[in-house]
Amino acid sequence: MTLEEQGALFLEALRRTRVAVPEGTLLYRAAGEVLEMAAAYHSDGMTFLRTGELGWLDAGSRLGLLEPSIAHPPGAAGACIPAALAARLDEKTHRYQRMLEIALSAVETGPDEASPLSRGAEELRSTARSWYTDGRGRLDAGDLAGALARFSYGYAWLDAGIRAGLFRITGERGLFTV
Repeated sequence: MTLEEQGALFLEALRRTRVAVPEGTLLYRAAGEVLEMAAAYHSDGMTFLRTGELGWLDAGSRLGLLEPSIAHPPGAAGACIPAALAARLDEKTHRYQRMLEIALSAVETGPDEASPLSRGAEELRSTARSWYTDGRGRLDAGDLAGALARFSYGYAWLDAGIRAGLFRITGERGLFTV
């Protein structure tokens, strides 16, 4: 799949996505912010890679903030990355790996442990951690584009959890979009 085809698929998913919570509710603003970040990733992706940007849509759907609820986990992207971008891909992949690694240790579950939202926060953190682990495997295998997609995807899940109030930042605040 070409970069243009991936970008078109993402744009179509973004256009179909709607805020699922009623306007005026406490989560309406969080839903809007998650959707806004997905759009920002698309804009950034248009200038470099179209990998990982669907993490915001998927996390927002899992949180119940966005609809439709369709999963878009990263697939194979390496074949479509131009050789001229190899150095930038290497830098960005390693930067996202470090950022996600630090971010995973820089948050705590915000809601009380007896709350269903606490279990939800743990699910989002577990999802981010799983994509980090998968990304490390791709990185170790030399698949930079696949690793970047997974690090970016996992990062979006963690960042969306911050925006939705499921996590408290206990470390470096600059890692998150709040």
